[in-house]
Amino acid sequence: MSQRPETKAIRLQTEKTSQKEHSTPLFLTSSFTYESAEDMADAFADDTLEVNIYSRFSNPTVDEFINKIAALEGAEDGVATGTGMAAIFGTFMTFLSKGDHIISASAVFGSTHTILTKYLPKWGIESSYFDMNKPESIEGLVKPNTKMLYVETPSNPGLDIIDIEVVSKICKQHNILFVVDNCFATPAVQQPIQYGADLVLHSATKFIDGQGRVLGGVVVGKKELIKQLYLFIRNTGPSMSPFNAWVLTKSLETLYVRMDRHADTALKLATSLQLHPQINSVKYPFLETHPQYAIAKKQMSNGGGIVTFELKGGVESGRHFLNALQMLSMTNNLGDSRSIASHPASTTHSKLTEEERNAVGITPGLIRISVGLEHPEDILNDILQALDKS
Repeated sequence: MSQRPETKAIRLQTEKTSQKEHSTPLFLTSSFTYESAEDMADAFADDTLEVNIYSRFSNPTVDEFINKIAALEGAEDGVATGTGMAAIFGTFMTFLSKGDHIISASAVFGSTHTILTKYLPKWGIESSYFDMNKPESIEGLVKPNTKMLYVETPSNPGLDIIDIEVVSKICKQHNILFVVDNCFATPAVQQPIQYGADLVLHSATKFIDGQGRVLGGVVVGKKELIKQLYLFIRNTGPSMSPFNAWVLTKSLETLYVRMDRHADTALKLATSLQLHPQINSVKYPFLETHPQYAIAKKQMSNGGGIVTFELKGGVESGRHFLNALQMLSMTNNLGDSRSIASHPASTTHSKLTEEERNAVGITPGLIRISVGLEHPEDILNDILQALDKS
């Protein structure tokens, strides 16, 4: 019987023990045993054998999490990592070599920017940035040695949107691997593979966990690509722990209802704040004022759980606003059940130059709200009282 994604997130279970448990079991073990010396030798001799050897290589609980994400994203296979940044770095290191070139959207997470500009050059890998608001500029950046194109959509924290299908066609024309960070949307909102992405990755720490409990990353895509990435992760060690995988697997059971609630509240919040006198502008993918509103409506089922707004008064106004909040948390995370406010210019993207921040829309007064699951009016009221004080 075919099942819809909301059902798969709950019912897809690949491992049951002899106890016939109803809930996903947790396999807390570092290694696994064999029936014979011959079986043990075979396991190490053939990388294609689907047998558990060591939990850095594979683990039934981790496999269940991977299989669920792959099913929800419409992917053939996947691999899980200890953090979202391990997923990003592992993807870069697996598919890029000395002399290669990567094209990236300029609007990316601060740590991703650091990898592209500080660490990849150490291994002779060059990078170029393009403006997500000008996808037509990609063609002019393609070189004979261009091997990968990387985007976040929606981007962090500027909520820029890019037409995945358009970029996919460019990548296919030039035989470039197309990688999409789907962290802000999750598979409940957007499935980039449906529009032509080769690999999709997540910081599972965010909305996939949804309650700020554990770290994790995951990459899904074509089986032949994942095989290469799996071997890199297996040999270099940034594997996901079984406990974190168990937490994340249980989190997926509520992903769709959570993302619906995040998005409903976020749209109400964004709409309510548009005309506030202390705010220059509000940005949310499903607001008609968003520059890529039509693209967001095409490839996203809702606008997600992040709202940004630009305060009048710049950095000082932003700090006063954060200090005046009474309920919203100040923390460098997002995708939690608790609403979170942050000031990217002085925190997550502070390592960028002012010119680099301005280029991706991170203005001095930009506030990012990760909309939680509290009552919508309580979230709005806390923001409004903080705006009055700032």
